Amino acid sequence: MRLGALLRAAGVADPAMPADSDGPEVAGVAHDSRQVGTGDVFCCVPGASHDGHDFAAAAVRAGACAVVGERPLDLPVPTVVVPSVRSTMALMAAAVHGWPSHQLELVGVTGTNGKTSVVHLLTSILAIDGRRTAAHGTLSGGRTTPEATDLQAMLGRWVLEGVETATVEVSSHALSQHRVDGTRFALVGFTNLSRDHLDFHGSMEDYEAAKARLFDGSFADRAVVVVDGAAGNRIAARAAEAGLAVTEVTQGPAEGSLRPDGVRFEWRGRSVEVATGGRFTIANALVAAELASALGVVEDRVVDGLATAPPVPGRFEPVLLVGGPTLVVDYAHTPDALSGALATAREVAGGRVLVVFGCGGERDAGKRPAMGAVAETGADLVVVTSDNPRGEPPGGVIADILSGMDRVPALIEPDRRQAIAGALALAEVDDLVLVAGRGHEDVQEAAGRLTPFDDRTVARQEWARMSSGGVAG
Repeated sequence: MRLGALLRAAGVADPAMPADSDGPEVAGVAHDSRQVGTGDVFCCVPGASHDGHDFAAAAVRAGACAVVGERPLDLPVPTVVVPSVRSTMALMAAAVHGWPSHQLELVGVTGTNGKTSVVHLLTSILAIDGRRTAAHGTLSGGRTTPEATDLQAMLGRWVLEGVETATVEVSSHALSQHRVDGTRFALVGFTNLSRDHLDFHGSMEDYEAAKARLFDGSFADRAVVVVDGAAGNRIAARAAEAGLAVTEVTQGPAEGSLRPDGVRFEWRGRSVEVATGGRFTIANALVAAELASALGVVEDRVVDGLATAPPVPGRFEPVLLVGGPTLVVDYAHTPDALSGALATAREVAGGRVLVVFGCGGERDAGKRPAMGAVAETGADLVVVTSDNPRGEPPGGVIADILSGMDRVPALIEPDRRQAIAGALALAEVDDLVLVAGRGHEDVQEAAGRLTPFDDRTVARQEWARMSSGGVAG
């Protein structure tokens, strides 16, 4: 596809190029100058810490045949100036890959909590239904939702591989940054909305507006929306007003039964079992079931798919400690998610509930006191530690958490390994220890370094050391 045709496909009028030519042949669309290949269009994405315009010359030297930016640049290749590089880049990326989302059945799931579980469970159902499936999200590594160029390339690969139905997590960042523009979804789903990412969005209103964009009629014609909260009701109303066919999902507060390693509940008169613990798993499984049904999966296969789904990694995941307390690892890193995890822990624990948690550095600092308050209310003993401090001093993050607590925690230990060991030392055999915040993650980021750290592995190691009479550390 030549540059002029590509720009027209992206809705860019009057591209800057010779009048007697449609411009150079385009091989691809790139936003990282280090990944530019010969014949690529380089998009100068303005970022929080780096401005793509500063790397345009390097991209041209690497072989870029044209540049798209938000201001004129003195370069020896066509330079196209647009109001928003991000929105233009997304459409160009979709076009250069042949609009791949139109060639498969694509499901997008958004919400503060539960996206990963819904995608995991839906993928299991679709596999039981005999479909060739693919999925991307938090468990895939990297960004929850890839940058537009990477997303469209991934969708294009799925089409070539014969994928029939695919599911992706759609983050609020991705919606705000136009990463999914140019993508057509067969179906979109919404789980819930609670405080998170306000360092990026600024307010809950802006955060909700970002999520709601997926339901404005430009991405899909059908939606499944959990309406247990006010935000869900607003999302459902917005979707209906935009002409989407909306399936509303609600979960009664006492619906279903819990155990540490799974849940049981009723759906359309059928008994359903899922091998992931937590009352929130019921809500996530209901969303997955309704999404699958909307995709034409018969009810018996929906039930079978949920029953055979492996546990969702790091989501209320039990860790066996021989002769020790019950220990569960959960990804809960927002006040609402931590509250839900602690409520489930309280329901299934034989004795006390202990919680080990921290908060991420360089992220929404305003939620830290709320996390401390939730932990203090929901647990019998609280251990405050580090999560992923990133470039922020752990002591400052912990101080923010403590500001939301009325009592001194049982233990304050910045070293997460020592904190887990300390909680195990405090726990009795009938107690439940909830290690929250990181879930499936297997590296910890601190002071610019990535260090291998998996809460599940560390808990096993520390219990083995303690059981053998060794010294923790």
